[in-house]
Amino acid sequence: MEVTVNKVLDAKGLACPMPIVKTKKEMTNLEPGQVIEIQATDKGSTADIKAWAQSTGNQYLGTIEEGSTLKHYLRKASAEEEKPEKQHPHVTNLDDLLKHIEGNEKVTVLDVREPAEYAFGHIPGAINIPLGELEKRFEELNQSDEIHVICRSGNRSDFAAQQLTQKGFSNVKNVVPGMKDWTGPTNQSHS
Repeated sequence: MEVTVNKVLDAKGLACPMPIVKTKKEMTNLEPGQVIEIQATDKGSTADIKAWAQSTGNQYLGTIEEGSTLKHYLRKASAEEEKPEKQHPHVTNLDDLLKHIEGNEKVTVLDVREPAEYAFGHIPGAINIPLGELEKRFEELNQSDEIHVICRSGNRSDFAAQQLTQKGFSNVKNVVPGMKDWTGPTNQSHS
């Protein structure tokens, strides 16, 4: 399959949120209708880029996997298609989440990182549903629970919190900055 691209962005070796940060910046240099190829090695970048494109009106065309490199293709939206980027309005920080956990309060922690990230360190009791699977698996969560959504940096969790709110969940908080700065207890599930 041959895809004509106007710009190639190298985001290989970068972890979330950097592939999406670099993509946002490069998209401002494209004309409406032009296509960008984002080359990344972060497995979570597929869900990130899809969610970001959907939230901004840009068109996610697809991803091609070549070895360890993921090539994501986006088409820049026209002015009529473009949507202002939104963020989930309900945010909490790591200290508040730790207080909830230490106080044995009823709180559901939803970790939307990829399974490998989760396996190497997660909050005890956290439910792992990667962002890319949330649309199909949201029914595994209880709509009446207080849900704290976490990822590595706060980016994927923001998209996940918005998706859950659109599905009727009313008590959802995005945890920032995310697991990269978590100092509370962790479990590992790799062998």
